[in-house]
Order: sequence, then C-alpha cells, then structure tokens
Amino acid sequence: MTIECPTPNHEDEVVLLGHGAGGRLTAELLDQLILPAFDSGSGPMEDAALLPGSPDLVVSTDSFVVSPLFFPGGDIGSLAVHGTVNDLAMRGARPLALSVALIVEEGLPLPELRSVLRSLGKAAQSVGVPVVTGDTKVVGRGAADKLFINTTGIGQRTGSLHPSAALARPGDAVLLSGPIGLHGTTVLSTREGLGFESDIASDTQPLHRLVRAMSPLGPHVHVLRDPTRGGLAASLNEIARDSSVAVEVDESAVPVPEAVASACDLLGLDPLVVANEGCLVAFVTAAVADEALAIMRSVPEGAQAVRIGEVLPEGPRGRVTLRTLVGARRVVEMPLGEQLPRIC
Repeated sequence: MTIECPTPNHEDEVVLLGHGAGGRLTAELLDQLILPAFDSGSGPMEDAALLPGSPDLVVSTDSFVVSPLFFPGGDIGSLAVHGTVNDLAMRGARPLALSVALIVEEGLPLPELRSVLRSLGKAAQSVGVPVVTGDTKVVGRGAADKLFINTTGIGQRTGSLHPSAALARPGDAVLLSGPIGLHGTTVLSTREGLGFESDIASDTQPLHRLVRAMSPLGPHVHVLRDPTRGGLAASLNEIARDSSVAVEVDESAVPVPEAVASACDLLGLDPLVVANEGCLVAFVTAAVADEALAIMRSVPEGAQAVRIGEVLPEGPRGRVTLRTLVGARRVVEMPLGEQLPRIC
C-alpha cells in the first residue's frame, strides 16, 4: 500500500508558490480553475499545441522568472529562447518565429538589461529563429523581481515525427539524452551561495537539432518531453497518466553527476525532481531503441544518451516505479509543490 502526503487544504483560497511548480498543485490549479475558465476540455497536457485548423503549425508560450538572472552556464535571456524552442521541439516542430515580452522592475541597472538582451539575441541567432514581435512594460520598485520574460514560439512539424504525451505504448523503451539535475542545482547554489556552482553549470541548450536528427525514426518516436519543472519525476508521471501506461525506470541507469548528487544529499532533494533545461526523455518502439540511441549520441546535445527504462506490458496505469540500487522497487510520485522555486 502506498501512503501519500495529502494535498494542502487551501481554506483561504490563495495562490501558493507550489502552484507554479509543475507538480500536483499545478495540475490542481489547471483542472479546477484555469482550464474550466477557457472551456479547454480534457486531453494530454502537451509542451506545445497544434494551431486550430492546421495539421503542422505548433505554438507554445512560456514565462521565465528565474532568480538570479545570471548563473553558470546561462542567464534568463538564453534560457527564455531555449525553453520555448525546446517546447516546440517536443512536438516535433522546428522553430519559425519568436515573440519576446519584457516586464522590467524600476531600478534594474541598464547594463544588466543590456547583457540579458544580448544573450537572448545571440541565442535566437544560434538557433536560427527570428524575434518578430514583442512588448515592454516597466513596473514600480517591488512590483516584480528585476526582470520577467515571456516568449511565444511558432513552429512547424515536417515529416512523420508527431510525438505526443498520450502515445506511449507497452514495450516502449525509455531513453534519456543526458544527465539530470544540473540546471536546478546550479541555480539554487548560485542563489543561496552554496558553493556547488564552482563544480557544475546549467545544462540549458536548444534541443531542436537533436529532435531533427531523430526524425528518420518517424512514428517509432512516440513521446518526447523535456523534464523542466518537477524534473524527470514529473515528466514520467505526466506521460504515464496521459498515455494510461505503467512505466519502470532503473535507478542505476539514470545519470546523476557527482556534484548534483552531493548537492541533493546536502539539501535533502531527490535528483529526479530537480529541473533540467537541456535534456529530453524519449519513448520509442523497443525495436529501434539501439538505433535511436546511436542517433542521439551522434549529436552533441545527446552525446551522453542512455536507456533508463521501459513501459511495462501490464501494471497500474499511470504509475511510475523505480528499480532501486538495492534491487527494490518504489513508486515515483508526482511532486506535490515547489522544492526549488524560481528555477525557470
């Protein structure tokens, strides 16, 4: 029997920081408040959506509130581009255009804003996606924390690569493109001055080239997801739920850098729930798993790709289990709320 911690009772009906964490509180906010207001109906929660009336055009929007603005391996500007490009890529789309909206707090030093914008522009140029529109607002001191960025991306799917969180099937191999936990622990260590940032850097990077390399596998690629908020645990639970399958992962196969493991041990965190910004998890037909790994490893963004698990032929639908290092099995729960706030 599995005993879960109860979801907090929100008697005061206020928004909690955990509502933005990508876990169970976020799902509760979506299901009970946001989606009903838009009459959006039910269906898988995808990283990006098909535009109505178009079989190929995809749209995604995201807001970035990371603190601090600058961290080893990146900053809020490059992160905004990478995050939106990656959400498009998880639906098999190449980026066509970006919008950028800025909410700037009064008093932000102009050199900091200039540095962020230069980084954002450089990241967009590296990806090959133009920034075609945007907006700028300035709010009073204390009304925001330095700088928030919203980006919206338009992408186009080509070929037969049409992944969805609802398409995982029994027997699928679960692949991971690289090590986990780097982004979350880097940002937290920099923010709190823990010292780990001298050994690690955020993994923030665009993944569209990696996805494009996988395109010859076409319909054999069932699911793509970048494990950002809530980490690998949240992504696997979302896929298991939306596909109504049981997923099992081998703990010994999941690559956790030593510095990340040390930081998580110190802080009492599970690396599986720590945010990432430069890796993806893929569910592919078992017959092409080796070919898929070879393709992923041929691209710099997937050089450390590994097979970490499988979709079980039977088992409790929507459940994710972990084969531990000692040979036992434990349920990997959907994270409840915010363990690492302001990560993206």
